[in-house]
Amino acid sequence: MPGLIPINQPLFGSEEQELVRKVLESGLITSAASDGQYVKKFEEGISKFVSSRYATAVSSGTAALHAALVAAEISKGDCVIMPSFTSVAAAEAILLAGARPVLADIDPETYTISRDSIEENLSSRTKAVIVTHLYGLPADVESIKELAQDKGLVLIEDAAHALGAEYKGKRIGSLGDMACFSFYATKNITTGEGGMVTTNIEEYAERLRSFRCHGESKRHESSQLGTNYRMSEIQAAIGVAQLSKLSKFLSRRKRNATILTSELVGASEIQLPVEPEGRSHSWNLYTIRIKTGGRHSTKRDKMVKSLESKGIQAGVYYPLPVHLMPYYREILRIPSGSLPNSELAARTVLSLPVHPRLDDKGMALVVEAVQRSIEKLSR
Repeated sequence: MPGLIPINQPLFGSEEQELVRKVLESGLITSAASDGQYVKKFEEGISKFVSSRYATAVSSGTAALHAALVAAEISKGDCVIMPSFTSVAAAEAILLAGARPVLADIDPETYTISRDSIEENLSSRTKAVIVTHLYGLPADVESIKELAQDKGLVLIEDAAHALGAEYKGKRIGSLGDMACFSFYATKNITTGEGGMVTTNIEEYAERLRSFRCHGESKRHESSQLGTNYRMSEIQAAIGVAQLSKLSKFLSRRKRNATILTSELVGASEIQLPVEPEGRSHSWNLYTIRIKTGGRHSTKRDKMVKSLESKGIQAGVYYPLPVHLMPYYREILRIPSGSLPNSELAARTVLSLPVHPRLDDKGMALVVEAVQRSIEKLSR
């Protein structure tokens, strides 16, 4: 639709163009050891931003999750607990590592993984927990970290949405054993495709760097199984420029989210996003829920269509929890109804644009469209 306001949109300028031009002119557009100057600079920048000792750039957020599991020596026979209401990427990474995904339910207010559900799914084979900071809101890291340490589990943060989010004054990215970021086009900063794993554990950092480059300990000498998960110098150069703008991007996202909340707070038909005490949202996605208990409700889908007819793209993240996706239903055999909070969220949530390209005029259009769609919904 012409004039459609997208759910998310990259914001580039002359800085990205200039750094990419420099890379192209240098002739070094990638590095076999992934040690080019822009990859290093991007890693150092992310490490400093999240206060981690190490950062390892990779080719995607999914690659980051897979590499983190391999670095933690997760393998065949192991179980990894993760939320069912999240991107399928985490489940893919677990299976690629040879382990089995164990799907937990979420907190219905925050949409992040429930500690109680983690405990219910623990077994002697559990070796790790993946905690997703969904939409940019941190999960209850402290409580889950205590549980993980008590049970001897590796704690991996899926922070694809959460660059810039904070938990009790600390930025997401250094609270677990490893944290995985995505720089896909819809994220808070983007390199087109790309990812990063941050950690404070030197052994993990060494394994990550080896794994992303064919398991090499030195050039043309593989000491472990690896693959090619390298980030190119072109991607990293874009990342360096984007990272310099991240504070402004986050500020605009927060402002836009505040506008939506202030204008929609009285709407009884929807549940607005929350920010529990001690958790600071990065607002990668502003997600509301249509208040309906109907098992097969179509109200959410009607509202999505209504918004699109008014020129506003509303995203649904995610229309199916992982355990109800055809492939995972077949291999995991988790019955429908087993994870009720995840299933309710999948039927009723939708996300609205708050990306930094939207100025006050753009946000006014979003607000008006949402208010009119809610009125239509309530008739």
